[in-house]
Parts: sequence; C-alpha cells; structure tokens
Amino acid sequence: MTFWEEFLPALMGGVVTTLKMLAIAMPASVALGILIGTLRVYGDRISSTIATAMVVTFRGFPLMVTLLILFVGLADFKIYLTPFWAAVLGFILCSGSYQSEYVRGAIRSIDVGQSLAAKAIGMTKLQEVLYIILPQAIRRALPGISNELIYMIKYSSLAFVVGVQDMFAISKSFNYKYFRPIETFMTLAIIYLIMTTVATVGFKWLENKLRIPGLEISGR
Repeated sequence: MTFWEEFLPALMGGVVTTLKMLAIAMPASVALGILIGTLRVYGDRISSTIATAMVVTFRGFPLMVTLLILFVGLADFKIYLTPFWAAVLGFILCSGSYQSEYVRGAIRSIDVGQSLAAKAIGMTKLQEVLYIILPQAIRRALPGISNELIYMIKYSSLAFVVGVQDMFAISKSFNYKYFRPIETFMTLAIIYLIMTTVATVGFKWLENKLRIPGLEISGR
C-alpha cells in the first residue's frame, strides 16, 4: 500500500472527527457567549460576577492548558471526560468567553432610548432584552462572533494534546511514520483552508441576510 492509499482514508476519518467536534462546539459556544455577555450587562450581582469570572478565567488560560485541566485535572475529582468531550468542552468555554465580549459590547452600543421606549410601552426587562436589545446586538456582534468561530476551526488542531484523533493528529502520526512533511502538512493545510473559506463565505452570507438598513455599523 502506497503512502497516499494509506494516508488519505485515514485523514478523511480525522476530518470527520474534526467536523463532529465543530458541529457541537460552534453553536454551543455562540449560545454560551450570548448568555455570558447578557448576564454581564443585565444580571444581578451574583450572576454578573460569575459570568465575569468565567470570562477572565477562560480568556486568561491558554487553550492547551484548559484542555489538559479538563482531561487530566478533573480526574483528580473523579470526573472523567473522554478526549472528544474534553476537547469540545474546552472549545466551548474558550470561544464562548471571547464571543461574550463581542455580545457585551454590542449590547452597550444599543441606544438607551430603545430601553426607555420599551419601558414606556409596558415591557418587562426580560421582554426588552429578548425582543428589543438582543436581536440588534447579535446582528452587530456577528462579525466578531464569526471571526471567533473561524479561529475555532484552526485551533481545533489542539485537540490532539488530549488524544483526539482529529485530522491534525492523523497527519502528525503519518509524518512520524513516513517523514513526508511537505505532502502531509500541505494536504492538511489545504483542508483547513477549504474549511475556513467555506465558513467565511457562509458567515458573510448570514451577515448580509440579517442586515437591517440603518442598524449595521458602517465600514466593510
């Protein structure tokens, strides 16, 4: 069996694993980012403090350290995560913390007059946030959120440190076996490029789809 006959099927298996991780981590991190960002603005003292502590912690820890804590460190407390779920949880916590800052900034950018108008027509604070503030804030935060999700595609390669057999781990093992770094890592790089390009085009389409004239921040 030649190098390519062995490498390509194994690599495609790694691609599937990477896509499975991203399919879970991407939407979950967006939901976490929206929740944390909202709590930091509208939460009470306890929830706001917890949300802030999460952001400070997971923005401050290197992702590799976070993954090792989740996979190895939690075992000291009898909490055992599989490599796959340790990686997914690490991606969610790290990316969600960064995304929350985009959401928080977008919420702060909404004109205070809209909150006053919501109160004037009898809306509760929850209704105001859900129906007035967040729909606008998410649209404004979308470029930053999409940028973080594209970063996630690339730093998903760090899942190998906890033993996930993703496409980077497969490529690395084949390079050790055959020592063909150009073929191995150029093929891997092209796959990452395809994935990030598809994501970029998709997020750009979504931004255009959700754009409301007069709401978007100027500049292209």
